[in-house]
Amino acid sequence: MEKNISIENIPKEVRLVALTLEAAGFETYLVGGCVRDFLLGKQPKDYDLTTSANPEQIISLFPKTFYENTFGTVGVVTCGEEVGVLCTPDMIKIVEVTPFRVEGAYSDKRHPDVVSFSTDIKDDLKRRDFTINALAYRVQTGELLDLFKGRDDLDSKIIRAVGNPELRFEEDALRMLRAVRFSAQLAFHVEQGTSDAIKKLSQNLEHVSKERIRDEFIKIVESDTPMDALILTKNLGMLSYILPELEKGIAVRQNQAHSFDVWEHNLRTLQHAADKKWPLHVRLSALLHDISKPETRRFSREKGDYTFYGHEVVGSRVSHEILTRLKFSREMIDKVSLFVRWHMFFSDTEQITISAVRRLIANVGKENVWDLMDLRVCDRIGTGRPKEDPYRLRLYKSMVEEAMTDPISLKMLKIDGVRIMAVTELAPSPKVGLILHSLFGEVLEDPQKNNEEYLESRAKELVSCEIETLKEFAEKGKFGIEEKNQTAVKQIRRKFHVK
Repeated sequence: MEKNISIENIPKEVRLVALTLEAAGFETYLVGGCVRDFLLGKQPKDYDLTTSANPEQIISLFPKTFYENTFGTVGVVTCGEEVGVLCTPDMIKIVEVTPFRVEGAYSDKRHPDVVSFSTDIKDDLKRRDFTINALAYRVQTGELLDLFKGRDDLDSKIIRAVGNPELRFEEDALRMLRAVRFSAQLAFHVEQGTSDAIKKLSQNLEHVSKERIRDEFIKIVESDTPMDALILTKNLGMLSYILPELEKGIAVRQNQAHSFDVWEHNLRTLQHAADKKWPLHVRLSALLHDISKPETRRFSREKGDYTFYGHEVVGSRVSHEILTRLKFSREMIDKVSLFVRWHMFFSDTEQITISAVRRLIANVGKENVWDLMDLRVCDRIGTGRPKEDPYRLRLYKSMVEEAMTDPISLKMLKIDGVRIMAVTELAPSPKVGLILHSLFGEVLEDPQKNNEEYLESRAKELVSCEIETLKEFAEKGKFGIEEKNQTAVKQIRRKFHVK
Protein backbone atom coordinates (compact mmCIF):
# COMPACT_ATOMS: atom_id res chain seq x y z
CA MET A 1 0.00 0.00 0.00
CA GLU A 2 1.26 3.49 -0.90
CA LYS A 3 2.15 5.42 2.27
CA ASN A 4 2.45 8.90 0.80
CA ILE A 5 0.54 10.96 -1.75
CA SER A 6 2.69 12.46 -4.49
CA ILE A 7 1.55 15.89 -5.63
CA GLU A 8 2.73 15.02 -9.15
CA ASN A 9 -0.07 12.44 -9.35
CA ILE A 10 -2.74 15.06 -8.71
CA PRO A 11 -4.09 16.51 -11.99
CA LYS A 12 -2.72 19.97 -12.82
CA GLU A 13 -6.14 21.60 -12.93
CA VAL A 14 -6.97 20.28 -9.42
CA ARG A 15 -3.67 21.57 -8.05
CA LEU A 16 -4.25 24.92 -9.74
CA VAL A 17 -7.67 25.42 -8.15
CA ALA A 18 -6.45 24.29 -4.71
CA LEU A 19 -3.40 26.56 -4.76
CA THR A 20 -5.44 29.51 -6.02
CA LEU A 21 -7.73 29.16 -3.02
CA GLU A 22 -4.78 28.77 -0.66
CA ALA A 23 -3.13 31.90 -2.10
CA ALA A 24 -6.30 33.80 -1.21
CA GLY A 25 -6.03 32.62 2.40
CA PHE A 26 -8.46 29.65 2.34
CA GLU A 27 -7.47 26.19 3.60
CA THR A 28 -8.15 23.66 0.83
CA TYR A 29 -8.03 19.87 0.95
CA LEU A 30 -8.53 16.89 -1.29
CA VAL A 31 -11.06 14.78 0.54
CA GLY A 32 -12.93 11.48 0.43
CA GLY A 33 -12.54 8.72 -2.12
CA CYS A 34 -9.65 10.26 -4.03
CA VAL A 35 -7.48 10.36 -0.89
CA ARG A 36 -8.51 6.81 -0.06
CA ASP A 37 -7.60 5.61 -3.55
CA PHE A 38 -4.21 7.35 -3.49
CA LEU A 39 -3.38 5.63 -0.20
CA LEU A 40 -4.41 2.29 -1.72
CA GLY A 41 -1.99 2.88 -4.58
CA LYS A 42 -4.75 3.56 -7.13
CA GLN A 43 -5.20 6.52 -9.45
CA PRO A 44 -8.53 8.15 -8.56
CA LYS A 45 -11.23 8.72 -11.17
CA ASP A 46 -12.74 11.73 -9.41
CA TYR A 47 -11.28 14.51 -7.30
CA ASP A 48 -13.19 16.47 -4.65
CA LEU A 49 -11.85 19.62 -3.04
CA THR A 50 -13.18 21.13 0.18
CA THR A 51 -12.26 24.57 1.44
CA SER A 52 -12.79 27.11 4.19
CA ALA A 53 -14.12 29.57 1.56
CA ASN A 54 -17.87 29.95 1.12
CA PRO A 55 -19.47 29.67 -2.36
CA GLU A 56 -19.39 33.41 -3.04
CA GLN A 57 -15.70 33.59 -2.11
CA ILE A 58 -14.92 30.62 -4.36
CA ILE A 59 -16.79 32.19 -7.27
CA SER A 60 -14.99 35.51 -6.84
CA LEU A 61 -11.57 33.88 -7.38
CA PHE A 62 -12.26 32.27 -10.77
CA PRO A 63 -13.37 33.77 -14.10
CA LYS A 64 -15.79 30.96 -15.02
CA THR A 65 -17.82 28.91 -12.52
CA PHE A 66 -21.30 27.50 -12.07
CA TYR A 67 -23.27 27.05 -8.87
CA GLU A 68 -26.69 25.40 -9.09
CA ASN A 69 -27.15 23.32 -5.92
CA THR A 70 -28.10 23.66 -2.27
CA PHE A 71 -24.96 21.98 -0.89
CA GLY A 72 -22.45 24.72 -1.69
CA THR A 73 -20.58 22.89 -4.45
CA VAL A 74 -19.08 25.22 -7.04
CA GLY A 75 -17.88 23.93 -10.40
CA VAL A 76 -14.72 25.72 -11.53
CA VAL A 77 -14.11 25.66 -15.28
CA THR A 78 -10.45 25.11 -16.12
CA CYS A 79 -8.45 24.77 -19.31
CA GLY A 80 -5.24 22.85 -18.82
CA GLU A 81 -3.15 24.87 -16.38
CA GLU A 82 -5.35 27.94 -16.61
CA VAL A 83 -8.89 28.82 -15.57
CA GLY A 84 -11.60 30.61 -17.48
CA VAL A 85 -9.65 30.99 -20.76
CA LEU A 86 -10.94 30.03 -24.18
CA CYS A 87 -10.03 26.49 -25.16
CA THR A 88 -11.29 23.56 -27.20
CA PRO A 89 -14.03 21.39 -25.62
CA ASP A 90 -11.68 18.45 -25.05
CA MET A 91 -9.38 20.67 -22.94
CA ILE A 92 -12.12 21.83 -20.55
CA LYS A 93 -12.04 20.27 -17.09
CA ILE A 94 -14.49 20.92 -14.27
CA VAL A 95 -13.10 20.91 -10.74
CA GLU A 96 -15.72 20.70 -8.00
CA VAL A 97 -15.09 22.66 -4.78
CA THR A 98 -17.33 22.45 -1.71
CA PRO A 99 -17.07 24.57 1.46
CA PHE A 100 -16.48 22.84 4.79
CA ARG A 101 -19.99 21.85 5.84
CA VAL A 102 -22.03 21.36 8.99
CA GLU A 103 -25.28 19.47 8.56
CA GLY A 104 -28.51 19.55 10.52
CA ALA A 105 -30.94 16.68 11.16
CA TYR A 106 -31.89 14.20 8.41
CA SER A 107 -35.66 13.96 8.78
CA ASP A 108 -36.04 12.06 5.48
CA LYS A 109 -33.13 9.71 6.36
CA ARG A 110 -31.37 10.74 3.16
CA HIS A 111 -30.65 14.49 3.01
CA PRO A 112 -29.83 17.05 5.71
CA ASP A 113 -32.64 19.48 6.47
CA VAL A 114 -30.14 22.32 6.84
CA VAL A 115 -26.62 22.80 5.50
CA SER A 116 -24.36 25.53 6.86
CA PHE A 117 -20.75 26.37 6.06
CA SER A 118 -17.78 26.20 8.41
CA THR A 119 -14.19 27.36 8.45
CA ASP A 120 -13.01 24.25 10.33
CA ILE A 121 -12.12 21.10 8.33
CA LYS A 122 -12.90 18.98 11.40
CA ASP A 123 -16.60 19.90 11.13
CA ASP A 124 -16.59 18.58 7.58
CA LEU A 125 -14.79 15.31 8.26
CA LYS A 126 -16.91 14.23 11.23
CA ARG A 127 -20.09 14.26 9.09
CA ARG A 128 -18.69 11.74 6.58
CA ASP A 129 -19.81 8.12 6.29
CA PHE A 130 -16.78 5.86 6.83
CA THR A 131 -13.35 6.38 8.30
CA ILE A 132 -11.63 5.46 5.04
CA ASN A 133 -13.58 8.30 3.37
CA ALA A 134 -12.87 10.84 6.13
CA LEU A 135 -9.26 11.43 5.14
CA ALA A 136 -8.16 14.87 3.92
CA TYR A 137 -4.97 15.89 2.10
CA ARG A 138 -3.86 19.53 2.03
CA VAL A 139 -2.38 20.11 -1.42
CA GLN A 140 -0.27 23.13 -0.43
CA THR A 141 1.53 21.52 2.53
CA GLY A 142 1.26 17.78 1.82
CA GLU A 143 -0.37 17.27 5.24
CA LEU A 144 -2.63 14.20 5.64
CA LEU A 145 -5.43 14.81 8.15
CA ASP A 146 -6.74 11.59 9.70
CA LEU A 147 -9.05 12.30 12.65
CA PHE A 148 -10.75 8.88 12.77
CA LYS A 149 -7.88 6.44 12.11
CA GLY A 150 -9.01 5.85 8.56
CA ARG A 151 -5.48 4.98 7.53
CA ASP A 152 -5.37 2.18 10.09
CA ASP A 153 -8.66 0.86 8.72
CA LEU A 154 -7.25 0.95 5.19
CA ASP A 155 -4.28 -1.11 6.38
CA SER A 156 -6.62 -3.53 8.21
CA LYS A 157 -9.12 -3.62 5.30
CA ILE A 158 -12.04 -2.51 7.46
CA ILE A 159 -15.23 -0.59 6.66
CA ARG A 160 -16.06 1.36 9.84
CA ALA A 161 -18.57 4.18 10.29
CA VAL A 162 -17.35 7.56 11.49
CA GLY A 163 -18.35 8.04 15.11
CA ASN A 164 -21.65 6.46 16.18
CA PRO A 165 -22.73 4.11 13.35
CA GLU A 166 -26.42 4.24 14.28
CA LEU A 167 -26.33 8.01 14.04
CA ARG A 168 -24.57 7.87 10.67
CA PHE A 169 -27.20 5.46 9.28
CA GLU A 170 -30.11 7.33 10.82
CA GLU A 171 -28.83 10.39 8.98
CA ASP A 172 -28.55 8.67 5.63
CA ALA A 173 -29.90 5.14 5.20
CA LEU A 174 -28.15 4.66 1.86
CA ARG A 175 -24.86 4.56 3.74
CA MET A 176 -25.74 1.03 4.86
CA LEU A 177 -25.79 -0.19 1.27
CA ARG A 178 -22.66 1.81 0.52
CA ALA A 179 -20.89 -0.15 3.27
CA VAL A 180 -21.56 -3.36 1.36
CA ARG A 181 -20.59 -1.74 -1.92
CA PHE A 182 -17.22 -0.59 -0.56
CA SER A 183 -16.72 -4.02 0.95
CA ALA A 184 -17.25 -5.59 -2.48
CA GLN A 185 -15.15 -3.10 -4.42
CA LEU A 186 -12.22 -3.05 -2.01
CA ALA A 187 -12.41 -6.63 -0.65
CA PHE A 188 -12.74 -5.20 2.90
CA HIS A 189 -14.89 -6.52 5.74
CA VAL A 190 -17.50 -4.54 7.63
CA GLU A 191 -16.57 -3.88 11.27
CA GLN A 192 -18.82 -5.51 13.88
CA GLY A 193 -20.31 -2.33 15.37
CA THR A 194 -21.06 -1.03 11.89
CA SER A 195 -22.71 -4.27 10.77
CA ASP A 196 -24.75 -4.47 14.00
CA ALA A 197 -26.09 -0.98 13.34
CA ILE A 198 -27.01 -1.94 9.77
CA LYS A 199 -28.96 -4.97 11.00
CA LYS A 200 -30.83 -2.80 13.45
CA LEU A 201 -31.69 -0.07 10.95
CA SER A 202 -31.96 -1.95 7.64
CA GLN A 203 -35.68 -1.13 7.35
CA ASN A 204 -34.71 2.52 6.85
CA LEU A 205 -33.84 1.64 3.26
CA GLU A 206 -37.58 1.99 2.62
CA HIS A 207 -37.04 5.75 2.84
CA VAL A 208 -34.39 5.81 0.11
CA SER A 209 -35.33 6.46 -3.52
CA LYS A 210 -35.19 3.51 -5.90
CA GLU A 211 -32.81 5.41 -8.15
CA ARG A 212 -30.25 5.72 -5.34
CA ILE A 213 -30.62 2.06 -4.43
CA ARG A 214 -30.28 1.10 -8.09
CA ASP A 215 -26.99 2.99 -8.43
CA GLU A 216 -25.44 1.23 -5.42
CA PHE A 217 -26.86 -2.12 -6.52
CA ILE A 218 -25.25 -1.69 -9.96
CA LYS A 219 -21.87 -1.01 -8.36
CA ILE A 220 -22.24 -4.16 -6.26
CA VAL A 221 -23.15 -6.27 -9.30
CA GLU A 222 -20.26 -4.76 -11.28
CA SER A 223 -17.74 -5.48 -8.52
CA ASP A 224 -15.36 -8.44 -8.60
CA THR A 225 -17.19 -10.23 -5.76
CA PRO A 226 -20.94 -9.69 -6.23
CA MET A 227 -21.83 -13.11 -4.78
CA ASP A 228 -20.20 -12.37 -1.40
CA ALA A 229 -21.67 -8.85 -1.42
CA LEU A 230 -25.22 -10.06 -1.98
CA ILE A 231 -24.85 -12.70 0.73
CA LEU A 232 -23.68 -9.93 3.07
CA THR A 233 -26.60 -7.76 2.00
CA LYS A 234 -28.95 -10.61 2.87
CA ASN A 235 -27.24 -11.34 6.21
CA LEU A 236 -27.47 -7.68 7.20
CA GLY A 237 -31.20 -7.63 6.48
CA MET A 238 -31.12 -5.29 3.48
CA LEU A 239 -31.82 -7.60 0.54
CA SER A 240 -35.55 -7.84 1.29
CA TYR A 241 -35.76 -4.08 0.66
CA ILE A 242 -33.88 -4.32 -2.65
CA LEU A 243 -34.53 -7.67 -4.31
CA PRO A 244 -36.88 -9.78 -2.14
CA GLU A 245 -37.59 -12.12 -5.06
CA LEU A 246 -34.01 -13.40 -4.87
CA GLU A 247 -34.44 -14.58 -1.28
CA LYS A 248 -37.32 -16.84 -2.29
CA GLY A 249 -34.75 -19.22 -3.76
CA ILE A 250 -33.14 -19.95 -0.39
CA ALA A 251 -33.41 -23.68 0.46
CA VAL A 252 -35.37 -24.39 -2.75
CA ARG A 253 -33.89 -27.68 -3.90
CA GLN A 254 -33.43 -28.28 -7.60
CA ASN A 255 -33.21 -31.40 -9.72
CA GLN A 256 -30.26 -33.75 -9.96
CA ALA A 257 -28.53 -31.61 -12.58
CA HIS A 258 -27.85 -28.96 -9.91
CA SER A 259 -25.53 -29.05 -6.91
CA PHE A 260 -27.03 -25.97 -5.21
CA ASP A 261 -30.37 -24.53 -4.22
CA VAL A 262 -31.92 -21.83 -6.42
CA TRP A 263 -30.49 -19.01 -4.29
CA GLU A 264 -26.89 -20.19 -4.47
CA HIS A 265 -27.20 -21.17 -8.13
CA ASN A 266 -28.29 -17.66 -9.10
CA LEU A 267 -25.44 -16.13 -7.12
CA ARG A 268 -22.84 -18.49 -8.56
CA THR A 269 -24.10 -17.79 -12.07
CA LEU A 270 -23.66 -14.07 -11.45
CA GLN A 271 -20.22 -14.61 -9.93
CA HIS A 272 -18.99 -16.41 -13.05
CA ALA A 273 -20.15 -13.48 -15.18
CA ALA A 274 -18.13 -11.22 -12.87
CA ASP A 275 -15.10 -13.52 -13.07
CA LYS A 276 -15.25 -13.23 -16.86
CA LYS A 277 -15.63 -9.42 -16.65
CA TRP A 278 -18.78 -9.58 -18.73
CA PRO A 279 -21.00 -6.46 -18.98
CA LEU A 280 -23.82 -5.39 -16.69
CA HIS A 281 -26.70 -6.77 -18.79
CA VAL A 282 -25.11 -10.24 -18.80
CA ARG A 283 -24.52 -10.06 -15.03
CA LEU A 284 -28.10 -8.97 -14.30
CA SER A 285 -29.42 -11.70 -16.59
CA ALA A 286 -27.24 -14.23 -14.78
CA LEU A 287 -28.57 -13.12 -11.40
CA LEU A 288 -32.22 -13.17 -12.51
CA HIS A 289 -32.28 -16.03 -15.02
CA ASP A 290 -33.85 -18.51 -12.56
CA ILE A 291 -35.65 -15.96 -10.40
CA SER A 292 -39.02 -17.70 -10.90
CA LYS A 293 -37.99 -21.26 -10.22
CA PRO A 294 -39.48 -21.22 -6.70
CA GLU A 295 -43.03 -20.50 -7.91
CA THR A 296 -42.83 -22.89 -10.88
CA ARG A 297 -41.30 -25.86 -9.05
CA ARG A 298 -43.32 -29.07 -9.20
CA PHE A 299 -42.44 -32.66 -8.25
CA SER A 300 -42.85 -35.09 -11.13
CA ARG A 301 -43.66 -38.66 -10.07
CA GLU A 302 -42.87 -39.78 -13.60
CA LYS A 303 -39.39 -38.29 -13.49
CA GLY A 304 -38.90 -38.79 -9.77
CA ASP A 305 -37.48 -35.29 -9.59
CA TYR A 306 -38.39 -31.59 -9.57
CA THR A 307 -39.41 -29.74 -12.73
CA PHE A 308 -39.57 -26.01 -13.39
CA TYR A 309 -41.62 -25.84 -16.58
CA GLY A 310 -42.12 -22.31 -17.84
CA HIS A 311 -39.82 -20.69 -15.29
CA GLU A 312 -38.08 -18.76 -18.08
CA VAL A 313 -41.38 -17.27 -19.29
CA VAL A 314 -42.53 -16.32 -15.79
CA GLY A 315 -38.99 -15.18 -14.94
CA SER A 316 -38.91 -12.83 -17.91
CA ARG A 317 -42.02 -11.07 -16.64
CA VAL A 318 -40.74 -10.96 -13.06
CA SER A 319 -37.35 -9.61 -14.20
CA HIS A 320 -39.17 -6.88 -16.08
CA GLU A 321 -41.09 -5.97 -12.90
CA ILE A 322 -37.94 -5.98 -10.73
CA LEU A 323 -35.89 -3.78 -13.04
CA THR A 324 -38.81 -1.43 -13.60
CA ARG A 325 -39.24 -1.09 -9.82
CA LEU A 326 -35.53 -0.27 -9.50
CA LYS A 327 -35.80 2.39 -12.22
CA PHE A 328 -33.45 0.79 -14.73
CA SER A 329 -33.42 2.15 -18.28
CA ARG A 330 -35.97 0.81 -20.76
CA GLU A 331 -33.14 -0.61 -22.86
CA MET A 332 -31.69 -2.56 -19.91
CA ILE A 333 -35.12 -3.80 -18.80
CA ASP A 334 -35.96 -5.09 -22.28
CA LYS A 335 -32.58 -6.73 -22.84
CA VAL A 336 -32.41 -8.56 -19.50
CA SER A 337 -36.05 -9.70 -19.81
CA LEU A 338 -35.23 -11.03 -23.29
CA PHE A 339 -32.19 -12.94 -22.04
CA VAL A 340 -34.11 -14.47 -19.13
CA ARG A 341 -36.87 -15.53 -21.55
CA TRP A 342 -34.49 -17.36 -23.90
CA HIS A 343 -31.78 -18.64 -21.55
CA MET A 344 -33.13 -22.21 -21.80
CA PHE A 345 -32.53 -22.59 -25.55
CA PHE A 346 -31.78 -26.11 -26.78
CA SER A 347 -31.54 -28.51 -23.88
CA ASP A 348 -31.03 -31.53 -26.17
CA THR A 349 -28.16 -31.56 -28.68
CA GLU A 350 -29.93 -34.26 -30.71
CA GLN A 351 -32.79 -31.87 -31.46
CA ILE A 352 -30.72 -28.91 -32.61
CA THR A 353 -31.11 -27.92 -36.25
CA ILE A 354 -29.80 -24.96 -38.18
CA SER A 355 -33.36 -23.78 -38.71
CA ALA A 356 -33.96 -23.86 -34.93
CA VAL A 357 -30.78 -21.86 -34.36
CA ARG A 358 -31.90 -19.33 -36.96
CA ARG A 359 -35.24 -19.00 -35.17
CA LEU A 360 -33.39 -18.32 -31.91
CA ILE A 361 -31.30 -15.63 -33.59
CA ALA A 362 -34.47 -14.09 -35.01
CA ASN A 363 -36.00 -14.06 -31.50
CA VAL A 364 -33.05 -12.45 -29.68
CA GLY A 365 -31.32 -10.54 -32.48
CA LYS A 366 -27.87 -11.02 -33.98
CA GLU A 367 -26.50 -8.32 -31.69
CA ASN A 368 -27.51 -10.33 -28.59
CA VAL A 369 -26.90 -13.95 -29.49
CA TRP A 370 -23.27 -14.17 -28.31
CA ASP A 371 -24.11 -12.53 -24.98
CA LEU A 372 -26.86 -15.12 -24.63
CA MET A 373 -24.25 -17.82 -25.21
CA ASP A 374 -22.15 -16.27 -22.43
CA LEU A 375 -25.19 -16.40 -20.15
CA ARG A 376 -25.53 -20.10 -20.96
CA VAL A 377 -21.90 -20.62 -19.92
CA CYS A 378 -22.55 -18.84 -16.60
CA ASP A 379 -25.66 -20.96 -16.04
CA ARG A 380 -23.65 -24.13 -16.52
CA ILE A 381 -20.90 -23.10 -14.09
CA GLY A 382 -23.58 -22.03 -11.62
CA THR A 383 -24.87 -25.61 -11.44
CA GLY A 384 -21.52 -26.73 -10.02
CA ARG A 385 -20.09 -28.20 -13.20
CA PRO A 386 -16.41 -27.38 -13.50
CA LYS A 387 -16.07 -27.45 -17.30
CA GLU A 388 -16.98 -24.19 -19.00
CA ASP A 389 -16.89 -25.34 -22.62
CA PRO A 390 -18.19 -28.92 -23.01
CA TYR A 391 -19.10 -30.49 -26.34
CA ARG A 392 -22.72 -29.33 -26.15
CA LEU A 393 -21.79 -25.67 -25.77
CA ARG A 394 -19.17 -25.92 -28.49
CA LEU A 395 -21.81 -27.39 -30.79
CA TYR A 396 -24.17 -24.52 -29.94
CA LYS A 397 -21.47 -21.98 -30.74
CA SER A 398 -20.57 -23.73 -33.98
CA MET A 399 -24.17 -23.77 -35.17
CA VAL A 400 -24.74 -20.15 -34.12
CA GLU A 401 -21.71 -19.03 -36.11
CA GLU A 402 -22.85 -21.15 -39.04
CA ALA A 403 -26.32 -19.60 -38.89
CA MET A 404 -24.83 -16.10 -38.51
CA THR A 405 -22.61 -16.54 -41.58
CA ASP A 406 -24.43 -15.57 -44.75
CA PRO A 407 -24.33 -18.54 -47.13
CA ILE A 408 -22.90 -18.13 -50.60
CA SER A 409 -25.94 -17.46 -52.79
CA LEU A 410 -27.15 -15.76 -55.93
CA LYS A 411 -28.23 -12.80 -53.77
CA MET A 412 -24.59 -11.77 -53.63
CA LEU A 413 -24.47 -11.13 -57.39
CA LYS A 414 -24.69 -7.48 -58.39
CA ILE A 415 -27.23 -8.41 -61.01
CA ASP A 416 -30.55 -10.26 -60.87
CA GLY A 417 -32.99 -11.92 -63.24
CA VAL A 418 -34.95 -8.73 -63.86
CA ARG A 419 -31.82 -6.86 -64.93
CA ILE A 420 -30.66 -9.74 -67.12
CA MET A 421 -33.99 -9.69 -68.97
CA ALA A 422 -33.70 -5.92 -69.38
CA VAL A 423 -30.18 -5.94 -70.88
CA THR A 424 -30.64 -9.09 -73.02
CA GLU A 425 -34.29 -8.54 -74.00
CA LEU A 426 -35.04 -12.12 -72.90
CA ALA A 427 -38.54 -13.10 -71.87
CA PRO A 428 -38.98 -14.92 -68.55
CA SER A 429 -37.58 -18.41 -69.10
CA PRO A 430 -35.25 -21.06 -67.62
CA LYS A 431 -32.48 -19.48 -69.68
CA VAL A 432 -32.44 -16.47 -67.33
CA GLY A 433 -31.68 -18.75 -64.38
CA LEU A 434 -28.96 -20.56 -66.29
CA ILE A 435 -27.28 -17.24 -67.11
CA LEU A 436 -27.45 -16.22 -63.44
CA HIS A 437 -25.77 -19.42 -62.30
CA SER A 438 -23.19 -19.14 -65.07
CA LEU A 439 -22.30 -15.62 -64.00
CA PHE A 440 -22.05 -16.69 -60.38
CA GLY A 441 -19.63 -19.47 -61.32
CA GLU A 442 -17.34 -16.88 -62.87
CA VAL A 443 -17.60 -14.58 -59.84
CA LEU A 444 -16.68 -17.44 -57.46
CA GLU A 445 -13.46 -17.92 -59.44
CA ASP A 446 -12.76 -14.20 -59.70
CA PRO A 447 -14.66 -12.00 -57.17
CA GLN A 448 -13.50 -8.85 -58.98
CA LYS A 449 -15.95 -9.72 -61.76
CA ASN A 450 -18.85 -9.02 -59.41
CA ASN A 451 -19.55 -5.56 -60.79
CA GLU A 452 -22.55 -4.37 -62.78
CA GLU A 453 -20.63 -3.37 -65.91
CA TYR A 454 -18.94 -6.74 -66.36
CA LEU A 455 -22.01 -8.80 -65.45
CA GLU A 456 -24.29 -6.95 -67.86
CA SER A 457 -21.75 -7.22 -70.66
CA ARG A 458 -21.17 -10.93 -69.99
CA ALA A 459 -24.93 -11.61 -69.82
CA LYS A 460 -25.29 -10.19 -73.34
CA GLU A 461 -22.58 -12.63 -74.51
CA LEU A 462 -24.13 -15.64 -72.74
CA VAL A 463 -27.58 -15.06 -74.22
CA SER A 464 -26.29 -16.29 -77.56
CA CYS A 465 -24.97 -19.58 -76.10
CA GLU A 466 -26.76 -22.86 -76.71
CA ILE A 467 -28.87 -24.19 -73.82
CA GLU A 468 -26.61 -27.19 -73.33
CA THR A 469 -23.55 -24.98 -73.05
CA LEU A 470 -25.32 -22.73 -70.54
CA LYS A 471 -26.32 -25.81 -68.52
CA GLU A 472 -22.65 -26.81 -68.27
CA PHE A 473 -21.69 -23.31 -67.11
CA ALA A 474 -24.60 -23.23 -64.65
CA GLU A 475 -23.72 -26.62 -63.16
CA LYS A 476 -20.21 -25.35 -62.44
CA GLY A 477 -21.75 -22.35 -60.69
CA LYS A 478 -24.12 -24.49 -58.61
CA PHE A 479 -21.31 -26.86 -57.65
CA GLY A 480 -19.13 -23.92 -56.68
CA ILE A 481 -21.84 -22.57 -54.36
CA GLU A 482 -22.27 -25.93 -52.62
CA GLU A 483 -18.52 -26.47 -52.34
CA LYS A 484 -17.91 -23.01 -50.87
CA ASN A 485 -20.72 -23.41 -48.34
CA GLN A 486 -19.54 -26.86 -47.27
CA THR A 487 -15.99 -25.60 -46.87
CA ALA A 488 -17.19 -22.70 -44.70
CA VAL A 489 -19.19 -25.08 -42.46
CA LYS A 490 -16.21 -27.44 -42.10
CA GLN A 491 -13.97 -24.54 -41.09
CA ILE A 492 -16.46 -23.39 -38.42
CA ARG A 493 -16.80 -26.91 -37.01
CA ARG A 494 -13.04 -27.37 -36.87
CA LYS A 495 -12.78 -24.04 -35.03
CA PHE A 496 -15.10 -25.34 -32.28
CA HIS A 497 -13.82 -28.95 -32.38
CA VAL A 498 -17.21 -30.50 -33.18
CA LYS A 499 -18.41 -32.85 -35.88
